[in-house]
Amino acid sequence: MTTETPKNIAETIIEEMRRVGEYEIVICPSEEAPLAPMIISAPKDMVLHDLTAKNREAIQALKPFQRTGRAVLADLDSMIVWTNRFKGADTVLFGQIHPVPKLVSVIDYHGEGAPVIDHTNGDPAARYGRHTGTYSFPVSEEWKRWNEISGKALDKDVFGEFIEENAKDFLDPTPALLGQGKSDPEAWEARMIEVAAKVQGRFGQYTALNLLSREFKVHEQGHLNVTTNRDTGEAKVQFLTEHRDPDGQPLTLPNLFMIAIPVFEEGALYRLAVRFRYRKAGSDVKFIVQLYNPDVALRDAAREAMTQAQEATGVPFLMGVPETSGA
Repeated sequence: MTTETPKNIAETIIEEMRRVGEYEIVICPSEEAPLAPMIISAPKDMVLHDLTAKNREAIQALKPFQRTGRAVLADLDSMIVWTNRFKGADTVLFGQIHPVPKLVSVIDYHGEGAPVIDHTNGDPAARYGRHTGTYSFPVSEEWKRWNEISGKALDKDVFGEFIEENAKDFLDPTPALLGQGKSDPEAWEARMIEVAAKVQGRFGQYTALNLLSREFKVHEQGHLNVTTNRDTGEAKVQFLTEHRDPDGQPLTLPNLFMIAIPVFEEGALYRLAVRFRYRKAGSDVKFIVQLYNPDVALRDAAREAMTQAQEATGVPFLMGVPETSGA
């Protein structure tokens, strides 16, 4: 008993044409060239029939010719694993920070080298860039909360509730930030010291802020300051207002504190300076907290994550948006 060798799609079509009538093969796919055009000349004045599209459609019914599609990854580690799973010699990572931080991995990017203009054979390094993965950096819930209140004037009770609910975000200043530390602070400490110098501020502790929200009382004391120009005899009168504590001493409050929060979901903690001030509004006091340069923090955190992805995948990294439409 002999076993027939299964016929391919092209042979099946040709056999069916032979059954229904005469034909002449003009071009036909083979095992060596399964994607070659399939053109036959059939009865009725031997008109040419191009069956290439139907043949390729039948072949792709169970298996595509090329890997295509866009994967949307949920975290940076998945983006790295996905890229390493499919990467080839021409894979490229693209990163952008504005309008939102984003990574795009183009697995089948154009090959390296100058373009080839050949109308007969085409450019051997040209690719469609249809196999891509994207990761849009989602900001953390902590980042959203702090940006929501940044720069707003808050009632004492609202301010107190906020700092109590987010107590885990606060960092107390190190001796270096209080001017009591070593002469060679760490890089992040040096950055914070530079911030304090720029805004002429000093860092406070979480306990001090918490106490302020509970017991802060401010008294105003006004007095006249008179200065006289001895040459002209002209006098200048200025009314000065000072804020003092209940004991009558001038208020000396910290105007900076420090938090450590992830910029992106499941990301590393990032140290941020937060400016603090208060405003007397009649008999009430308003507290204002404002993140210092949050855009810089967002950019730096995105850059660090993108560098991590490039080092973990070993593929070229470019800042920008790829020309492939599927990205």
